[in-house]
Amino acid sequence: MKLFADTLWDLLGLRPAATARSSRRRPAATSASPPARRSTPAQQRYDDLVVELKKAWNIRIHKWRSSTSGCAWELRDRAGTVTRLIEAPYPRGPMSCVVFLHEVGHHAIGFGRYRPRCLEEFKAWEWALEEMRARNLNITAAVMRRHDDAMRYAVSKALRRGLKRLPEELRPYLPEEFTVSA
Repeated sequence: MKLFADTLWDLLGLRPAATARSSRRRPAATSASPPARRSTPAQQRYDDLVVELKKAWNIRIHKWRSSTSGCAWELRDRAGTVTRLIEAPYPRGPMSCVVFLHEVGHHAIGFGRYRPRCLEEFKAWEWALEEMRARNLNITAAVMRRHDDAMRYAVSKALRRGLKRLPEELRPYLPEEFTVSA
């Protein structure tokens, strides 16, 4: 028999809504395994690419996304150990492949190496496209449109946030409504 309640909620016989909801959630996945896919020669190339780049850059996949969006980040513990993580779609075609490579590119070029942030985005895209060329992977018109759209968005965002000097390589992505000094 328990003499004391652990919390006030236990004493009152009530449970807060947040706790009740969280107890019904599925446990988090322990690892991000690749999604089920059909085995074709093209898919085998993508599978090999994933294995190679994860090992080469010491990257962990936090989550395989179902959308063609991604995110890359680093965690540093108190001892200085760096854990490199990404979320991206699993490569199944040119578009998902370039998004995956772009996120790996953030680790390959190094976080914080390029300023402003829109220049880092540009360099990550450059790295991804160069990897596709070097590996003879198909770069479609849709991939290039995605690159251009992403760069226009990154430059516009930087300008909205007060960017004063735009790097020369980003001038082609400058919206007409903005004028900035070189």
